[in-house]
Amino acid sequence: MTTKNKKKLYLYTRFERFNHWFQALLIITLIVTGFEMHGTLALTGFEQAYTIHNFCGWTWLILFIFDVFWLMTTGEWKHYSPTFVKMMAVVRYYLVGIFKGDPHPVPKSERVKHNPLQRLTYLAIVSVLLPFQMITGFLYYYYNNWAAWGISWGLGTMAFLHTLGAFAILSFLIMHVYMTTTGHSIFAHIKAMFTGWEEVENNES
Repeated sequence: MTTKNKKKLYLYTRFERFNHWFQALLIITLIVTGFEMHGTLALTGFEQAYTIHNFCGWTWLILFIFDVFWLMTTGEWKHYSPTFVKMMAVVRYYLVGIFKGDPHPVPKSERVKHNPLQRLTYLAIVSVLLPFQMITGFLYYYYNNWAAWGISWGLGTMAFLHTLGAFAILSFLIMHVYMTTTGHSIFAHIKAMFTGWEEVENNES
């Protein structure tokens, strides 16, 4: 689909869109219930928050495993393969060019869904941050088995690590929401994640 200055590309499948919003729901619920368990919020009570938090945690783990399987079997992993080509151009764009109305140095296409900075960010989250958070949450949940497993860490240490990971995810979430507003209109990227169609610059002659 094309217009004079824009064209629409179907970039996000139904599964990708469902997965995106389902993960967003799980992450927000985990953050809110985590704050409640720490006493920062008072919405449902500790016991209910604990139950919801654990249910969402296990659900997220299952979804994460399925996501990795889907990426590997569909070839979608290629869109997350790290590259430093035009990396500095993308950094300069987000620091300066975006405020001057410059065109994006790495426009989206069916072949390139994510720019180099996005690729590295998503790869770090999927390969480091999420496993870290899930492992610390798993160990936190099975604290009573530590002695049998030979783990001698204090519970406070594990709680600190899990909370640290949660704030890292919250920081990414805030930045991610901000970045969704940097399209040609404030809701363009959000709309694309509902419809699957991304509107990009039409450079065809």
